[in-house]
Amino acid sequence: MTTIIELKEIARRIYARFGTYIIPAVKFVVELIALLLIRKTFGYEDRVSSVPVCLILALAASVLPIGISILIPAVVILFNFYALSTEVFLAGGAIMAIVALLYLRFNPKTGYMVVLTPVFFAFHIPFILPLAAGLLFEPGAAVSVACGAFLFYFFQGISANATAFTGGEESTALDKISALIKQITGNREMLLVILVFILMTIIVYAIRRMPINHAWTIAIIAGFMVEFVILLGGFIALGLSEKIGFLVIGNLISVGMALVLKFFFFNVDYKRTEKVQFEDDDYYYYVKAVPKLQMEPEEKQVRKYSSTRKMRQQGGGKA
Repeated sequence: MTTIIELKEIARRIYARFGTYIIPAVKFVVELIALLLIRKTFGYEDRVSSVPVCLILALAASVLPIGISILIPAVVILFNFYALSTEVFLAGGAIMAIVALLYLRFNPKTGYMVVLTPVFFAFHIPFILPLAAGLLFEPGAAVSVACGAFLFYFFQGISANATAFTGGEESTALDKISALIKQITGNREMLLVILVFILMTIIVYAIRRMPINHAWTIAIIAGFMVEFVILLGGFIALGLSEKIGFLVIGNLISVGMALVLKFFFFNVDYKRTEKVQFEDDDYYYYVKAVPKLQMEPEEKQVRKYSSTRKMRQQGGGKA
């Protein structure tokens, strides 16, 4: 444990010293991964989906405010939608505008969750997002996670049914719009996942706010169990048994990542808990104080040595 705490202190000092460079580097990596996933999923418009353009856009996003940098993937997606179909472009633009208004209304500080959720879905570990949202943010963060999940399934559906939107004389605008509406309203897996993510975020937030020992650990376990049981039953009921393996592995990885977050953001020593009582003119106060787990400062022993000259003078005087 001592070694882990030392590593945490080292990480904290490194961030305090080089945070100005670390944050842009992280933003660059996230944006680049998101843009490359867009290229892999769509890639209908080479002018905005080529690797050099992705690198330039990710570099630009790394130095821009978060509110602007999350618009870059959205613009790239809209260019690809336009290359696919005008109807998809208009419908996709309207949906993404609604999503932006939702997260700006409920929790604008968690807008990056909208970008991260589809990225983590691509790596089959999206369950860390509602866990992290409940541990680190307010309940409004559930909206950002839900919007991110909705966008992932929406994009996945367009990519899987691209031939239905590519035009042709036999395919009318009404047919394309009907296909889009059916894709949104008929995807029961998407609705199940969105509802579970919202429930998971709220449960984790409510438990980690309780004044009980190990609240964060209990919140992680409770959120994981609720999400896993509901999704497991839902996947079986929907005939999606092939996704159970990803569900198990993704949850195990997500819980491990959540425990890492707990260590860095809420690492306390319950053995040294103190209960304090005090009062003023109007109230009595009962306070439970739990100290953070930190390295104890090393006790330095200082030894004083007399100078050689002084020792000689003392020796001479005795003689």
